[in-house]
Amino acid sequence: MVLGKKSIKINGADVGVEAILLGAVTAIGGFLFGYDTGQISGMLLFSDFKNRFGQITQPDGSKEFESIIQSLLVSLMSIGTLLGSLTSSYTATWWGRRKSLTFGVGLFIIGNVIQITAMHSWVHMMMGRFVAGLGVGTLSVGVPMFQSECSPREIRGAVVASYQLLITFGILIANIVNYGVREIQDRDASWRIVIGLGIFFSLPLGVGVLLVPESPRWLASKEDWEGARMSMARLRGLKHDPHHELVEDDMKEMREVLEKERTAAVGTWKECFIPNKNGVPKQVYRTFLGIGIHFLQQWTGVNYFFYYGATIFQSAGIKDPIQTQLILGAVNVFSTLFGLWVVERFGRRWPLFIGAIWQASWLAVFASMGTALKPEENKTSGIIMIVSAALFIASFACTWGPIAWVVIGESFPLRTRAKQASLATAGNWLGNFMISFLTPLATDGIGYAYGFVFVGTNIMGALLVWFFLYESTSLSLENVDLMYSEPGIKPWNSHKWMPPGYITRMQRDEEYFHHPEKGSDDLVIGNGTKEMHPHEEREERVVNHRV
Repeated sequence: MVLGKKSIKINGADVGVEAILLGAVTAIGGFLFGYDTGQISGMLLFSDFKNRFGQITQPDGSKEFESIIQSLLVSLMSIGTLLGSLTSSYTATWWGRRKSLTFGVGLFIIGNVIQITAMHSWVHMMMGRFVAGLGVGTLSVGVPMFQSECSPREIRGAVVASYQLLITFGILIANIVNYGVREIQDRDASWRIVIGLGIFFSLPLGVGVLLVPESPRWLASKEDWEGARMSMARLRGLKHDPHHELVEDDMKEMREVLEKERTAAVGTWKECFIPNKNGVPKQVYRTFLGIGIHFLQQWTGVNYFFYYGATIFQSAGIKDPIQTQLILGAVNVFSTLFGLWVVERFGRRWPLFIGAIWQASWLAVFASMGTALKPEENKTSGIIMIVSAALFIASFACTWGPIAWVVIGESFPLRTRAKQASLATAGNWLGNFMISFLTPLATDGIGYAYGFVFVGTNIMGALLVWFFLYESTSLSLENVDLMYSEPGIKPWNSHKWMPPGYITRMQRDEEYFHHPEKGSDDLVIGNGTKEMHPHEEREERVVNHRV
């Protein structure tokens, strides 16, 4: 493939066009996630959809949903995604990252076909959403993991964050499609078109992912070192020169850590939860950190705002709920675009910490105004709540939305990466299910004061990030492991840590990498030997370099 020979310079290093193409194609998985999430909210308003699947007959002969049936119809997709996210660790390990993603697309298409063929049974429609959820769950684990393993470190944060960007874009497109077909909502074509377009949107991912390089780290884990080298070369735009020094450096870093991990055999589910002397640093710690961040991503309250959006914006004079969703979706998309710059410019920890505090502040304003002055009766209160909602969504979209996916893509060791990523994503979908199922009950009981619950969960998220999350920006996945193994490094000062052989996180010490007689024995190698502590060696080389 000629693209494997083309590259562009980013931060002074060659990044292959195929790496950029891979990021763009796989991010479609996020689009499907968002589109499938966004389509149901509008479909529930279509008269033909309600008349076919509703239970309560109105005086005019039309039908409405029972609240529990509507809750199941919406939330059972989250159960499917939870199960899909757990089983995806097996498919990603057995078949490779690419074929696992194609399998997820296949499940998504089957689920959509089941939905399209539903005639009058809400159970039929619900099971179609469940099967589609299995596919989305597979993609929600596989895409960030595949992106993080394949993307050169110079663009890894932005590429993985693009997954969240495409989620928001998928929600927006679903809202636009719903808005476009609302004029024919008394016909079954309205909702069947919405679902059918999801199949069309999934095809570029299902086919395109088979044309890009396989994960070099997965190939290496299967002892296919030549395949891993060629994949790494293509991702650097150096297919014509697989022994280029840049490829050699990447291979060297990957090989050293993989050989050390391989001495402890294949990772199991048990070691994700129970400490084990297998040479992998902070393995259980990282499992619960990933689950915690993703569970709290859902409990920031973003889906609560989308749920309550129609009521809030109606107080400002906007009568069309689908138009309301378009406004919220637009804020979400444009803020996530800004988030792609934030994740590379400011790293992971500070945006997540500041974002959580900012979100808690505006949620406090929202809940206080809603409980003190009902927005339905007081226009000023409604306007303030609208501003609070918009500022909250803007913050989430450029911090917790994209960066939570970046964190699970780069925080886990290879031997259990698929399993830990599955567990973290399952935590996300568990939180998603709880929000979608419990929100109607909570709002019926305490109204807008429900926002104070999310104030507390955002503060919890800020504390989790500050005390437990290590700064992994600009580090290779292998060096992330080395950082977690350093006993003197704490999360709040982890941004100061430099890997051995680097002057800064973006600048290699060329002498270290290209003079094996000076550098190779100083690294931790397969047999666990090392002659000098990495920090001591790095500091000595930095001094010599500056002199």
